[in-house]
Amino acid sequence: MMRQWPNGDSAQAARRTGTVAAARAGLVARGVIYLLVGVLALRIAHGSSGEQADRGGAVQELAEKPFGQVLVWAVGIGLICMALWRLSEVVFGSAGPDGRKKRKRLLSAVRFVFYSVVAGSVIAFAAGERGSGAGSTDEQSKDITARVLDWPGGQVLLIVAGAALAGTGVWIGVRAAMRAYRDNLNLLQMSAGTRNAVDVLGVGGGICRGLLFAAAGGFAIQAAATYDPGQAKGLDDTLRSFADTPAGTWLLTAVAVGLVMFGLFSFAMARWRKV
Repeated sequence: MMRQWPNGDSAQAARRTGTVAAARAGLVARGVIYLLVGVLALRIAHGSSGEQADRGGAVQELAEKPFGQVLVWAVGIGLICMALWRLSEVVFGSAGPDGRKKRKRLLSAVRFVFYSVVAGSVIAFAAGERGSGAGSTDEQSKDITARVLDWPGGQVLLIVAGAALAGTGVWIGVRAAMRAYRDNLNLLQMSAGTRNAVDVLGVGGGICRGLLFAAAGGFAIQAAATYDPGQAKGLDDTLRSFADTPAGTWLLTAVAVGLVMFGLFSFAMARWRKV
């Protein structure tokens, strides 16, 4: 029997049930993508140069597993659920006392658009368009950068976009270090050991994810400043660039492990996040 809310509105209860299910499925799908990208980056760090450590590479890797086609469809549907969950936050507000504020709704709208695009590419790949979900984010970044640079004021626009991406990376890393994600977790449902484990995953994974965003934003600014689309980097090239630093393989390995941690953290969020 469906649970009745105090006002007797069963439709509201059904909507909440659907939202919770969509959020859980979306977070699991996000976790799978980050986990696989991290594994691919680890392989690159230790000698494998033929693989692509980005969303396309992750989808391709998944497709090659037993029942791979089914798994790709499941991830694509999960990402659709993620987009729908974010859309529900735009319309109805998100969990928490500030969930209905315009800033929160705007952020959810940006996430809705992002996950809609990602879900579309994965579903297209699952449906047989192999140049879609498995497309190189490096080539996509260069193509988009070239087009933007051809626009009137495109150079300035690209610098602003790069700065916004870099700033987002810093924001993600700082919030992870401050454990701001705890505000969205049902901490009372977790044991002390589980909370500690989730903190390790959330802080480490979030900082590495933020570093990746910040680096990609920096490359976008560099591409705009030099008017050279070839300087723009997608996820794969950005990860490989860490190996070219003085820290070399160790830095790429650390970031790759961080992405694996963020994937596992997403699974924890799927279990304990407030929705």
